[in-house]
Amino acid sequence: MTAQLRLNLVEGSVSFSFTAEAAQAFKAEITALMESLKTAANKVPGEKVQPQKSMEYQYTGEIFLECFCNPNIWPSPFAAKLLITVRDDRIRLTTEAELTRIIEDLNEFIENQG
Repeated sequence: MTAQLRLNLVEGSVSFSFTAEAAQAFKAEITALMESLKTAANKVPGEKVQPQKSMEYQYTGEIFLECFCNPNIWPSPFAAKLLITVRDDRIRLTTEAELTRIIEDLNEFIENQG
């Protein structure tokens, strides 16, 4: 079953049909990203740290959603932003969104599906 997922962006928002299963998969990707961000943020000055893998999430349904984040460039999970692309055959939107806001939006969507 699909419902409308609303993602609040830096300026404005975008809504599209999304499934509960896709929301759970997206949440799992974001959870892994949070761990990578925490690892990258907790490095000791002067210590060489293994670069963390970027998050690249893709969903194809009525629209195509792609989210990207490189955890190595953000000082903390609270500062991190995602690069988001939403497109279909008529429109393409590429913008940034704050990670903390996307987590809130996704959790709200999942709660409303239960």
